[in-house]
Amino acid sequence: MGDVLAGIHAAWEFESDALVIRFERGIRTPKLYQVLRERRVPYEALASVTLTPGKRGTVVLHAVPRPGADPLMEAAAGQLKESSDPYRLVLPTDQETLAEYYRDELRALLPPEPEAAGAVGHGAGGPYDGLDALDGHGGPDGHGGLGGPDRGGVLDALGGAEDPYGAGGAVAPAERFLVAPPSGPLSFKAYDGKASFDGRAEVSFRWFWTGASSEKWKAGDQTFSVRDLCGIEWRSPDVFDGHLRLLARDGGPRPTQPDHDPASVVFGLGYGLVHESLPFAAAVLAAIRSSDRAPVPVGSRTPGAVAERIRHLGELHRAGLVTDEEFSTKKAELLAEL
Repeated sequence: MGDVLAGIHAAWEFESDALVIRFERGIRTPKLYQVLRERRVPYEALASVTLTPGKRGTVVLHAVPRPGADPLMEAAAGQLKESSDPYRLVLPTDQETLAEYYRDELRALLPPEPEAAGAVGHGAGGPYDGLDALDGHGGPDGHGGLGGPDRGGVLDALGGAEDPYGAGGAVAPAERFLVAPPSGPLSFKAYDGKASFDGRAEVSFRWFWTGASSEKWKAGDQTFSVRDLCGIEWRSPDVFDGHLRLLARDGGPRPTQPDHDPASVVFGLGYGLVHESLPFAAAVLAAIRSSDRAPVPVGSRTPGAVAERIRHLGELHRAGLVTDEEFSTKKAELLAEL
């Protein structure tokens, strides 16, 4: 067992080849931390480490992950609030000297940055945080080191924020995920339906009559093979138009509004919360990346699954939500899957 640095809501253990982050379980601990519980982050999955002043007499040690290394952060696409960023360790100010020591120790364990990093990589006024903008450039903390940007989980993925890794692309993206995806939850309730993932091969959406649009009712409950997907789109429930959308590999046309797209579930007040929907999205994204992309064999749908979908279609038909013609057409399509 390596050294352990305990902070507020989490503790970091420094192993020979990885940083192990363990999260507390308690009423004050962010719910996302409670769901994640523990994460093992190989040092090669990190780009840099920063130390910045925090709020109310604290300092923040932040391990910045490499692009493409962690499915959770890839799915989040910079939309996480700082308070929910699993790579931030908050410490009391009286432990600042200890935090500086472990920052330097951790930096020494990271893979060396390319020569191209230089001044260009850390200029350009990216999303730096106060003291950290000077860190490594003769700043007030008196330490050299790598410095670098503190993303803080708030990169504007939708608004074209500066590249946090430097204008010269100093940190190369990981070729594969290096951090294991969350093991759960594998289901959650959105505003218009329940999303489920079997953890390996299929994602399903089962609509709620109280929230689903007429387009989704007519399409019926949906089941998607991971092999048919090329990615996911997660928009935080903390902003307007929050949703989870599955992106099909065929790249065909799709409705602009997630509310009308059967490959999407939409969030709402109390539905699709970050600690429920983000781990789900990350698990699906990791499964997509690890899929062998082999074609889905004909008849891969199990008879039981098809029968269940036909039964639900019949309920919609009896409720008058699906016309006779739509019922006959959809039923024929389902039977053709056997």
